[in-house]
Amino acid sequence: MIPTVTTERLVLRPFVESDLDGWAEIVADEETTEFIGGVKSREDAWRQIAMYLGHWTLRGYGQWAVEVKQSGRFIGRCGAWYPEGWPELEIGWTLARDSWGEGYATEAGRAAMEWAFESLGLERVASVVDVDNARSRAVAVRLGMSLDYETELFTGEKVVVYAASRGGS
Repeated sequence: MIPTVTTERLVLRPFVESDLDGWAEIVADEETTEFIGGVKSREDAWRQIAMYLGHWTLRGYGQWAVEVKQSGRFIGRCGAWYPEGWPELEIGWTLARDSWGEGYATEAGRAAMEWAFESLGLERVASVVDVDNARSRAVAVRLGMSLDYETELFTGEKVVVYAASRGGS
């Protein structure tokens, strides 16, 4: 069962089929997807949602749908992620461009980190960020993560890995 996590302004909850329209819109936006593999079709968006749900089954953790508590509006995804071939367990996020600048990525990321430390008993979490993605690099820093190392993904993409330990040490 996928848990629901609430913050002051957000609800991190399991994806549902009705999230497809919103997710398809988010992944169709060129600026939003610049650092996460580029624009995707509606069919790809559906497959991504299925993959996020399946990750919970395979690993016991995964990406949540992110919803604004006050309005109920779906704005993206956030959570723990560790697919085959990935450098390490990551706290990642993708939010709708019109919600950028509101502090939602930091708020959702912090909740996901706390959940990973408490529920999974992890001692360390990371964020894997495209070297040119200044916005996500800034979110990682706001989450208390420090630049740890640079690597290359199996896709050939150069990334930096920010990391934080339980208790911030």
